[in-house]
Amino acid sequence: MDTAPIRPAEGEVPTAEGQDAGTGAGPRVRRRGWVTWARRAVLGVVLAVLVPLLAVETALRVNYAGDPADGTYTRNKDAIWLGHAWVDGRKGDADVEALARRLRDTGIRDLYVHSGPLEHDGTLPESDHPKARWLIAAVHRELPGVRVQAWLGDKLASESPDGLRLERAGTRAAVVRSTRQILATGFEGAHFDLEPLHSGDRDYLSLLDDLRRVTRDNNALLSVAAHQIDPLPAFHSFWGTTTGHPKWWSQAYFGQVARRVDQIAVMSYDTMQPLQSLYGGYVAQQTSLALEVTPASTDLLMGLPFYHENRFGHWAHAETVPAAVRGVRLGLSRTDADRSRFGVALYVDFAATEVDWSAYKEDWVR
Repeated sequence: MDTAPIRPAEGEVPTAEGQDAGTGAGPRVRRRGWVTWARRAVLGVVLAVLVPLLAVETALRVNYAGDPADGTYTRNKDAIWLGHAWVDGRKGDADVEALARRLRDTGIRDLYVHSGPLEHDGTLPESDHPKARWLIAAVHRELPGVRVQAWLGDKLASESPDGLRLERAGTRAAVVRSTRQILATGFEGAHFDLEPLHSGDRDYLSLLDDLRRVTRDNNALLSVAAHQIDPLPAFHSFWGTTTGHPKWWSQAYFGQVARRVDQIAVMSYDTMQPLQSLYGGYVAQQTSLALEVTPASTDLLMGLPFYHENRFGHWAHAETVPAAVRGVRLGLSRTDADRSRFGVALYVDFAATEVDWSAYKEDWVR
């Protein structure tokens, strides 16, 4: 068999294996072009994310600069969240006496005592808080003037099929009945923490309207734990679209909630900030945003992180009480330094350290 190589005819352009005749552009060349395009696209996406992020973080760091105004300390409107052990029988008289020693000479006026949780249908078993009457009497004996509120909450079915459904009128009616029931126990207020609660939820506003009538009829307070406010306009929409968890409220919605309650406590922790300066700047921003839309008739409280976890969204080395207090004072100084119905809320008693208590007393109580 003749094995001599086949020679191209006169005028024919020789091509390498795999090349397109006439163009010289083979798969390898096209692959290099695609890789270059992909790299440029990835770089563009990275820059599109990093540049705004760096700008925001720089703004937070700048927001942490400066000195708080004189007199921006406790107004004796502070609060603390207390765990379930206070109403289920695990705590006794000696514990209340120790708590009283801890809280005397501070600005704490309200105790949010975990007395639930609510069932998904809105009901509240009395077996959840068998020692409630004892606790209320003991606190009144040891801490005259300090109010005891029932901290009630539940997971909402806003991002999963499991949870309490605010869109159901029957569930909201059950929450109202549960509130009336627990106020009859002697609590001086009902404090609600329902999460995750999406910005703009009209069913929540309707529930608050109904609850306000109940608390007023019982000469009690209505208070809520509130989500953080958009650090950028409509940021909750962007975050919800990209993650499925909006997390923040619009400033306008925060104001709608604040106008329906006696107290609103911002959960100003779990902020994803990696440094104390950035966290403090974030708290300063949140304080200003909240002050701008909270009516003078409502107590505004900013949360302090009295716990130490390291997980996505929370770094214990960054979210410290000193950074939070400085941020609160800066935001208060810049927005409404003389506001009287203002305080901080400590989360949470069973995770607090002596360092946390010392920072609260030295930096805020004075």
